Amino acid sequence: MQFLTVVTSILACLNTLVLAQPGTPWVRIDKNDAALLIIDHQLGLFTIVRDQSPVELWNNVLGHAELAKIFNLPAVITSSAEDGPNGKIPEEILTMLPNATVVRRQGEVNAWDSAEFKEAVKATGKKQVILAGITTDVCTTFAALSLNAEGYTVFANADASGAFSKSNADLANEQMRQAGIHVLSAFTIASDLMRDWRSIPGFVEMLPYFSKYYPSYGNLARVHAAASSA
Repeated sequence: MQFLTVVTSILACLNTLVLAQPGTPWVRIDKNDAALLIIDHQLGLFTIVRDQSPVELWNNVLGHAELAKIFNLPAVITSSAEDGPNGKIPEEILTMLPNATVVRRQGEVNAWDSAEFKEAVKATGKKQVILAGITTDVCTTFAALSLNAEGYTVFANADASGAFSKSNADLANEQMRQAGIHVLSAFTIASDLMRDWRSIPGFVEMLPYFSKYYPSYGNLARVHAAASSA
């Protein structure tokens, strides 16, 4: 009986220690110190995503890219083996971000293993990175973990990343969180970049953005506008 009491006490202490372990501290996204990375958003890879619909994925990927345009973030776009089944980078992204650095990798699975990509990211001079990719469990996760290990503060856009299944995405997102990476929704990222409706970019720039990529929020603004003018 005494032995069981001791064991129970030890287990209780261990459980308390586990529960007391702090999580990843909250870090604000600084639009003046952030770069945006677009990793393997390629037309062929779009077809293998099953954790969200093609319409949702396309919307989320373009919304991710447009954050660089609105907030004037340096952007690095990378693709993997475009001549194969992975396919090309959508022209819509390239047109939207004409000043982005584009790195077309030939074999590296982890984008960070590409010396050209690594140099492009370092050349931005930023300490924070916002990234998304296809697939979540490889393209997003491998780069996120590598950047995190290099000392960058990493924000992974879960909405603009796609996986073979929801379970694959869940496992990858948990792995990243355990490593201290901030796995966020696109709406959270956009809102933290803006911070204040009175900022620039603020209400004027962001309301059309939210209306375009988040129709529900756009409807909220339209209802308010209609009520205000009545």
